[in-house]
Parts: sequence; C-alpha cells; structure tokens
Amino acid sequence: METEKTFITKTGFCHVLPDKIVLTRDGIIGNVAKVTVGNNISRVLLIYGGLSCALFYLAYNFYSKGQVPQTILFGLFALYLIYSVLASLNNSATPIIERNKIKDVKFKKTIPGLTRSRFEIKFEDDDGKIKKRLIMLPGSMSNGPSETEIAIKIMTDEKLL
Repeated sequence: METEKTFITKTGFCHVLPDKIVLTRDGIIGNVAKVTVGNNISRVLLIYGGLSCALFYLAYNFYSKGQVPQTILFGLFALYLIYSVLASLNNSATPIIERNKIKDVKFKKTIPGLTRSRFEIKFEDDDGKIKKRLIMLPGSMSNGPSETEIAIKIMTDEKLL
C-alpha cells in the first residue's frame, strides 16, 4: 500500500503523508523562493509595505504639482499593495502541516492568463492561531492542467477535499 502521494507544485513538490503534508522546493524557482521567502512571509510583506509608502510619496509629489492622473494611478497602486499586505497577514509559508491540525482545504481554479490553480489550506499553527497556506500548482506553460488533475485526485483520495 502506498503511504506517500506526491504532486508537482509551482516551486517543487507536495508530499501527502498519512500524518502530515510536506512541501519541498526544487529547481531554480524553488531555490529563489527559499532564499527570498524562507519559511516566513514577513520579509515579503515588509517589502510590499515599503513599496506602498514609496508609491504614496510619489502620489503626494504628483498631487503637489497638480498632476491628478499620476496621483490617482500611484495612489491606487499603493492602496492595492496595502490591501494585499492586510489580506496576507494570516498566510504562512511553513513547509510542514500536520493533518490533524487542518481545518479546511479549498481548491481555487485558475483564471487563464491571470492566476494559477491553488489549494488553500487553513490550519492551526503551533501558537493556536488559524493560518492559511497556499499551495500554488504549475502554470499552463508547465503542463499545469494535467498536473492539476493529478493533484486534485490525490487530495480527494486522501479525503482532504
């Protein structure tokens, strides 16, 4: 009997074990993600926060010069980044999720040309807080549709979906 089921993700592999889900990073994209994000997304959120401050500053400069279209454009970009940071505060980049701590698993379909298919796993972390872990699946240029079908079958067989 097979105890481990594996499918390909955007940055590596997802191993579904009887007691936990383990995400490993592999290849160039996985190595870049390991260096930039690690197991914590706070660094990325800080960068987005700093970028939104810079965009607000640019919007203010354009406003003081009377350039309204640029003010609106940079202001909207800054607001979008702040919204993204606030929406991502409960996200996690943990590579190991205990199955008994999983509260909910949802599958989000791709929007062709805009987003990738993904699993959203809500789980309880070591501090007792509910976190969300995104498992991004391969895109259409990486044999995404067939890999997505494999991933859905594994998650359904393991009674996670």
